[in-house]
Amino acid sequence: MKRKNILFIMADQMAAPVLPIYGPSPIKMPHLSKLAERAVVFDAAYCNSPLCAPSRFTLVSGQLPSRIGAYDNAADFPADTPTYAHYLRRLGYHTALSGKMHFCGPDQLHGYEERLTSDIYPADYGWSVNWDAPDERPSWYHNMSSVLQAGPCVRTNQLDFDEEVVFRAQQYLYDHIRNDDGRPFCLTVSMTHPHDPYTIPKPYWDLYENLDIPMPHETLPQDELDPHSQRLLKVYDLWDKPLPTDKIRDARRAYFGACSYIDDTIGRLLQTLETCDLADDTLIVFSGDHGDMLGERGLWYKMHWFEMAARVPLLIHSPGQFAARRVGAAVSTCDLLPTLVELAGGTTEPGLALDGRSLMGHLQGQGGHDEVIGEYMAEGTVGPLMMIRRGPYKFVYSEDDPCLLYDLSHDPHERENLAGSLDHQALLQAFVDEARQRWDVPQLRRQVLASQRRRRLVAEALAVGKLHSWDHQPWVDASQQYMRNHIDLDDLERKARYPQPAK
Repeated sequence: MKRKNILFIMADQMAAPVLPIYGPSPIKMPHLSKLAERAVVFDAAYCNSPLCAPSRFTLVSGQLPSRIGAYDNAADFPADTPTYAHYLRRLGYHTALSGKMHFCGPDQLHGYEERLTSDIYPADYGWSVNWDAPDERPSWYHNMSSVLQAGPCVRTNQLDFDEEVVFRAQQYLYDHIRNDDGRPFCLTVSMTHPHDPYTIPKPYWDLYENLDIPMPHETLPQDELDPHSQRLLKVYDLWDKPLPTDKIRDARRAYFGACSYIDDTIGRLLQTLETCDLADDTLIVFSGDHGDMLGERGLWYKMHWFEMAARVPLLIHSPGQFAARRVGAAVSTCDLLPTLVELAGGTTEPGLALDGRSLMGHLQGQGGHDEVIGEYMAEGTVGPLMMIRRGPYKFVYSEDDPCLLYDLSHDPHERENLAGSLDHQALLQAFVDEARQRWDVPQLRRQVLASQRRRRLVAEALAVGKLHSWDHQPWVDASQQYMRNHIDLDDLERKARYPQPAK
């Protein structure tokens, strides 16, 4: 049987709870909504760490952050960690990445045969978290300028990046169909919107001109927030600095517009598949790396385990293979590696570490696991902050802060922390016992501190003298592009045309 191509589309910082594929929403995403009608949609999909690099390292490797050292946004991603790109490449796929993956360290490919663009984020150790100075706020941390400067724009760094990402991805698909070598492809297209800054071109801003932009459900006084939330307010410089209501509204409006921008890029990619006669032979995955609090509880960005920050969109559409359905069980992006390998007709390597579990049972309507394990050790933490999501419950564990426990079936906005409920003490203790059995937090704390210290020293040293950048440099062989005297003109024009004319 011919193996399907794989198109994996990723959005950055897209909060699943506000999307129209998950419930009533003012956000206009017709292309994603139409795709969802034909796909298996996961209603409770989570990242395994609510921050870019740790989440992405876990996504591509199927291994939890503590296992691979994915502690923060400057963590080194070891070159010997197998990724889905390694597995699929070994199975005969051409693996390509267009866009962001936030790999840190000298290996910028990690199994992808080709990277079509550079990354929007740095590949060095400059963004290492420092638990040795927990009250020190580095200049590179998030601040609130993204909200205070929210509004329409003509151009941004983010737009420059995503336009190149989509253009290169489309060119890749055109090249695949024109130069077909018989290999299936796995193309990952990873955009940076709707990640802040909260600004978007006027046509997308104007989509929401006559809309009464919904405001956060609840904004808690900062002294009523859990300790980690309080630290986050200080991390992004919001402590004792209330935001103007109009700027909160503008930020959310721009975010909605950025989601619509992503929807248009999805439409462009799907239309390219259709135009190239690839749609029936291509499996489509859409997901993201984490969400965005968007002012809920008074919080912004990600970096916590609340639904807006940790829940991500996830849908899988395989033409002629899986019936459209909704899956309510809790799953995570860690599960994508074994799923993609199984969908490609392969098996994961026995004896190698793997935390993700295949979603094939869910895709086939036969059920499967209902559990997510999460680990967070980056901005705002003074020690590991862990999460277990199982059944209706979400449990957040820390040895520095009080535990959090929510019943999402009755409390989807996480307003009532059941850790203080007398009726839930047995359940709470069971979760605490499980967490202590699962994680050796003192040992993990030592590992994180050692990693932070090593990386800070290396980063300081490499900043002295001549810079040797690890940032990926896409290389183009211009001698094989367009019209060249060593290539027969008629042959070149015929091969570059699709569909190709008869000889």
